[in-house]
Amino acid sequence: MSTAPLADTDQLIGVWQIDTAHSEVSFTVRHLMARVRGNFSSFDGTVTVGDDPARSSVRAEIDTTSIDTRNAERDKHLRSADYFDSDEHPTALFESAAVQEQEHGRYSVEGLLTIRGETRPVTLDLELLGVDSDPWGGTRAGFRASTRISRSDFGVTGNVPLGGGRTLIGDSVEIALEIEAIRQQ
Repeated sequence: MSTAPLADTDQLIGVWQIDTAHSEVSFTVRHLMARVRGNFSSFDGTVTVGDDPARSSVRAEIDTTSIDTRNAERDKHLRSADYFDSDEHPTALFESAAVQEQEHGRYSVEGLLTIRGETRPVTLDLELLGVDSDPWGGTRAGFRASTRISRSDFGVTGNVPLGGGRTLIGDSVEIALEIEAIRQQ
């Protein structure tokens, strides 16, 4: 996708639906000395862009039962009450509270993230990758966003203690979003 000039914010104004077939919600967490990566295959959301970034909003839902770390037994354990408790809390939710432009094409999106019924403030560092028309007559926008959370803040505390005060799994989780969205209005 080629990108249109980022300075023309008029082309962004409107409601955008996340195209889940061309988007990704992923995470990285420490496991012993390495990093384990995973993603969620089922999610949905909208980005509403106002004529001023402060009038913009983001809402996204993630199906925690769709976790995929490329290891079926680990995924089953992550869906259990030790971690996501997906039977009781099948959805994680992000709702923005404020959007602020940081610099050309970069934004700070403050909002509330709910995981396992625990809601905490988080800030997404968001980058607009561009806007362009697609071959089917639609208009698409690309976004990249990231944040870091403490999983224990959300009640995701499952772990295995190791000697010397160490644990098997780190508390800090890096979340990365690669989003392609289609203009709805």
